[in-house]
Amino acid sequence: MSYLERAETQLAEIELLTSMFPTKEELEITDQLALAELRAYVEGSTESPPPSGPQFLIKQKLGPASAYMLDVILSCAYPSEYPSVLPEITVRCVGLSRAQQTQLHADLNAYLMENCQGEVCVLSAVDWLKDNVQLFINRSASSSSPAPKKESASPRSQEMFSRLWIYSHHIYNKTKRKNILEWSKELGLSGFSMPGKPGIVCVEGSQSACEEFWSRVKVLTWKKIMIRHREDIPLDHQGEDSRSVKSIDSLRKFTGFEEAMFDPHGNRGNHMDLGQLYQFLNEKGCCDVFQIYFGIEGR
Repeated sequence: MSYLERAETQLAEIELLTSMFPTKEELEITDQLALAELRAYVEGSTESPPPSGPQFLIKQKLGPASAYMLDVILSCAYPSEYPSVLPEITVRCVGLSRAQQTQLHADLNAYLMENCQGEVCVLSAVDWLKDNVQLFINRSASSSSPAPKKESASPRSQEMFSRLWIYSHHIYNKTKRKNILEWSKELGLSGFSMPGKPGIVCVEGSQSACEEFWSRVKVLTWKKIMIRHREDIPLDHQGEDSRSVKSIDSLRKFTGFEEAMFDPHGNRGNHMDLGQLYQFLNEKGCCDVFQIYFGIEGR
């Protein structure tokens, strides 16, 4: 399928969705410029393919009639290769726990990968949610019942500081980049993300928050993503000597979370200066990870 054929397919699906969900309360185009560029390319008023695909939200109330309904938001972004590759889809459901949302998202992506490769699939995703969201409502109801008390573990075994060094083949998509920034802030994590090719993310904070961040990120649609390296440090609150007490903040190497750019270059501005990345890591006291990422010593 040529780029023009893919663009025509993308535009046709958006027009179909617009007819099915005619109000902004049902369908919201969040990147109007990208849609205008796509339309101009398909109609031949420009010869340049759009640099990024359209992004939109589909908002639904799902669940059985006369029962508890969930507000479900399906966030979708088209990669330029769609429908040859799957779209970037994120599902948010008010009323489900974060763990249930993560599982819902993972199940949806598994369904799309198995049944919709190479085809338009946004309506299939909406239909799947309509058919399966009741399962998660039931799980939510059952999980609300009181759980048996467990013996509490000691603070030493409970509390850990973690630092995750995540590697991705690339990070281009605006929605993913926004999610990374928002989720790190929501979870109280510090670190940085470097978009482009390759993409790098470092998050640090409580172990539970880092694991939650990774559970959300890994279920997004990636060509390749992995934890390349991790550091786990137990927090010691046992001694009376305050100098032996380690807090999460005392172990951080980064202040807050930022998206870091290092002299972007290349045809699409998607490659970073790795020398500047090394200097950045060196200033933070973690330059050893450069060799773990790239297999060479930085300078």
